[in-house]
Amino acid sequence: MGERVLELRVHGVSNTPPDQTLGLRAEPGGNGPQPALVAGGRVTGFYRSTAAGPDDPIAVEAYSWGQLTSGARTARDVERALWTLLLPFTLANVALHARPEIPPDPDRERWASRSGIAAWLIRLFCLSLTATLAITMTGVGVDLIAWQCVDQDCLRHLPGPWEFLGHGWWRADAHALAVGLLLPLAVLAGLGMVAWRTYQYEAEMPAPPRPRPARRPTEAALPADQPPPLANPLQDPTFWCGEGQLRRAAVLHLCTAAAVAASVPLAAVLVMDPPRGVRAAVAWPTVAALAAVVGTAVVAVGRPYLTRRRGDTPLGRWSTAVGVLVGLGLTGTFVLLMMPDGPAGRPLSEFRPPAGCARAPDTPGCLADRSLPGYDTTVAWLATYQVLLLIAIGTVTRSGRQALLAPVAGAALLPLGVGWTEGGLPGAPAAPDGLETWMLAVPAIAVAATGLLLPPARTDAEQQPLGPHTGLAWGGRGPALIAGAGWMMAIAYSAGLLHLVAGRLDGAGPERVRPPLAVYWAGLAFAVALLVLAGTGIRAGLLFQELRRREYATLTAPGTVHHSAHDLRRCRDVSAYRALHRLVGEHAVWLVGCCATVAVVLATLCCAAALSGSHPSPEPATGWQAVVHTVADVGDMMLGWLPAVIAGLGLLVYRNDTVRRSVGVVWDIGTFWPRAAHPLAPPSYAERAVPELQTRVAGLLALAEHDPRRMDGVILSGHSQGTVICAAMLLQLPARWRRRIWFFSYGCQLTRLYGRIFPAYFGPDRLRVLAGTLTWPDGCVAWTNFWRPTDPLGWQVTAGERDVPVTDPEALHPSGGEVADPPIRNHSGYPEAVEFHRERAVVARLLRRTVPSPRQGVG
Repeated sequence: MGERVLELRVHGVSNTPPDQTLGLRAEPGGNGPQPALVAGGRVTGFYRSTAAGPDDPIAVEAYSWGQLTSGARTARDVERALWTLLLPFTLANVALHARPEIPPDPDRERWASRSGIAAWLIRLFCLSLTATLAITMTGVGVDLIAWQCVDQDCLRHLPGPWEFLGHGWWRADAHALAVGLLLPLAVLAGLGMVAWRTYQYEAEMPAPPRPRPARRPTEAALPADQPPPLANPLQDPTFWCGEGQLRRAAVLHLCTAAAVAASVPLAAVLVMDPPRGVRAAVAWPTVAALAAVVGTAVVAVGRPYLTRRRGDTPLGRWSTAVGVLVGLGLTGTFVLLMMPDGPAGRPLSEFRPPAGCARAPDTPGCLADRSLPGYDTTVAWLATYQVLLLIAIGTVTRSGRQALLAPVAGAALLPLGVGWTEGGLPGAPAAPDGLETWMLAVPAIAVAATGLLLPPARTDAEQQPLGPHTGLAWGGRGPALIAGAGWMMAIAYSAGLLHLVAGRLDGAGPERVRPPLAVYWAGLAFAVALLVLAGTGIRAGLLFQELRRREYATLTAPGTVHHSAHDLRRCRDVSAYRALHRLVGEHAVWLVGCCATVAVVLATLCCAAALSGSHPSPEPATGWQAVVHTVADVGDMMLGWLPAVIAGLGLLVYRNDTVRRSVGVVWDIGTFWPRAAHPLAPPSYAERAVPELQTRVAGLLALAEHDPRRMDGVILSGHSQGTVICAAMLLQLPARWRRRIWFFSYGCQLTRLYGRIFPAYFGPDRLRVLAGTLTWPDGCVAWTNFWRPTDPLGWQVTAGERDVPVTDPEALHPSGGEVADPPIRNHSGYPEAVEFHRERAVVARLLRRTVPSPRQGVG
């Protein structure tokens, strides 16, 4: 049997069907060759053409992984639409992987290092996002429904028989709050069940990870059967196996969220009715249990218990302790809420809105703000400290741990200033009259933000970029920007839900059920943010037109033979794609940074406004106040529909190719990374795709010499996102198999996208590691990268591999009897290019060379 080479193609985010990946063309009557499953199953599989023969010198195989993110119609579409609601968690999880200077070996990362502190801050931020979800659902169930919506006229707007909460025993004391608390707990329970099911990707790893030795000897002392020291975090054998870590982190997040949800009604009741006697015996142990849950979580997110991936490991003592504490805290909360009012305070009914406002709107107190005491303040302070936490993340990832002084000072000065204005500080003069909390928020956040302006930290090794526009994105502030995008989306979701529920409960009557004050300012900020996005889009359009004019001038420069109107039209079409290529590669990161700068200012002003504690006047506004009210109302209305719009977009992402290529790329980039920071994010498809691809390649190369399925070499051919999957797999593969592999990448995003945003994995030094692992003993780098100047998502790599430019289009006119113009393929159709076929023929001859088989155990 002759020597054979396999070209294994891995598609990108467009979920190209196997027949198109294999290059099969439909024949009249539909009798042409079809893709046949040769390995795998319904969700992920390896396909070959039915026309392929066992003696073909080059066999072509397609790996289809798109079902992991798209799947079947209807059921999968609805599931994915629901997953989009967890996009804030996804972005927060991605921020962890955007840290610079992550050590190649996770065992060498220390908590006090730059990357270690950044990891703890990001995980702490992820925990606060889960608390935001809990507080939002608590606001709906406890504040809006069980506290403000107290009569039957209001409760009948809810689906279901909830009118019983408006009269009798349920309306007395805090009994209705206990019922309202069931809503956030039910949502958390449902989220936990869904998240538990999604660990199937992590649990279905085809091969267990190789055990990591307790300590790593020097390279000279390495035995023959031990892998060399890690040079890239993607080489960690447990990188794609984190089932145990996920389960432990999920328990911690859900228990913390439950404790936060219970603390909202508990704190309100304790403030309104200070406990004594039996109530005190129940209240204070409950407070201690809930505080212990939150304190344990803050400490645990920085411990190896949650930061090390060890495969399928048990939950451990931390999870058990937190579970027991939250159980005791919830039990004590429900017992306290079901007890009658104590003798120490006023009856709780005096703090609630009066009943009958729908029938008699003029009743005193109907138009007054009677939201749950302390809830508005809790929401405002949580959002403010999340902004300070984001600033701290950006500060430490850019300038190191020494730069934390600015955000820590801002976070410490704000509560001191509030204490000074409200009650005075010992030894300090009295605060000036008229000084309020919101006036101190802007200076405090501004002090913290000065840390973002410090010079970047010097690295141990100078990293030269891999060409122009491949330097570190956003000056090292990438984790804060990505996490901040998740925070803004979470705030938008929360504000929209609270506004939508409050509007539904109000019906057509007067405003008696009011969302928190932060919702009003969030709507105003959202409207302004849309204007900023529109301005950024206009700026991008102007840049595109300028780049297009330059490219057109180059194509039609003196000396070129373009005379006819047809030639000029084709030049205009080509110049549009080339301009888009330059716009994305050279200006997209800068445009996103401009939006982020404006977002920081908006977030600061919104936090200060929310801390003001005073609602806008319900009276009809005039002048500029009317304009502000109108803009805020429109923004709140759009926020109410935002979750539905995002979910609808997720529903269409795999049904419409245009939406898929423009929006789906963001989704697939986010869900590529394993859930190492937020366990409730959507599952990572790479947890299954990378090990499966590794198992397939190693299995074919390890077959016996006379096995008809055996391959002498493999051309690993990755397109777009498939390039990233292939790179991650190659770094996991033992060296003895890499010596029989050649890597083809096209539509490659490893430099100007992944390399800039995720420098610890695809930065200049880490991409050179990948090129080094593909270097043969004779010095040949087994990696070819194809790129087009018309591809908006594919660029050169220049990490030591061979970059091959692909002509696109092949010509301006039809030729060879064809009547249609050659297509402009931009991001697709690379395997059909002449340059691709020429390179594949050369590489196949190199892989067929008879070389001594590497000794078993090497690498």
